[in-house]
Amino acid sequence: MALSRQPMTDEQRKSVALEYLKGFDNGGVTSDGAPLLDLFADDAQVCFPKWGLATGKDEIARLFGDVGATITSIRHHYATFNWIFSGGDTLVCEGTSHGEHRDGPWRAGVPEWGAGRWCDVFEIRDWRIQRVFIYLDPDYAGGDTARYPWLAGG
Repeated sequence: MALSRQPMTDEQRKSVALEYLKGFDNGGVTSDGAPLLDLFADDAQVCFPKWGLATGKDEIARLFGDVGATITSIRHHYATFNWIFSGGDTLVCEGTSHGEHRDGPWRAGVPEWGAGRWCDVFEIRDWRIQRVFIYLDPDYAGGDTARYPWLAGG
């Protein structure tokens, strides 16, 4: 007998994505106290700039540990999120954040070219994140300016 699964609505997928983002603001713990990794399928994939592609919960935990070790705090700006729904399992969230990185603080728009603007592309099925590709500038403190002529001058 085949399993019968009901498709999720866009709002249900959005609620999983929000729980994921709020989990980062809460130090890697979901609103019910579970680890952030509980939101992921066993074979999920996460891609983060300058880290690469993590496949499966063990690699995702390593990615989150590596990146998380550089961030003291983060706050996402939920009121200004832009959600894009595909009508399928994929949804996109574009947003801003601020926080403290080991190299210094960041806030979206300060400076305008700096970190804090991001876009996440999610694939969510059966109440689990199957895939999230994260698009952002991982130079949170804005120190990598010498390689960019338009930034090197100040």
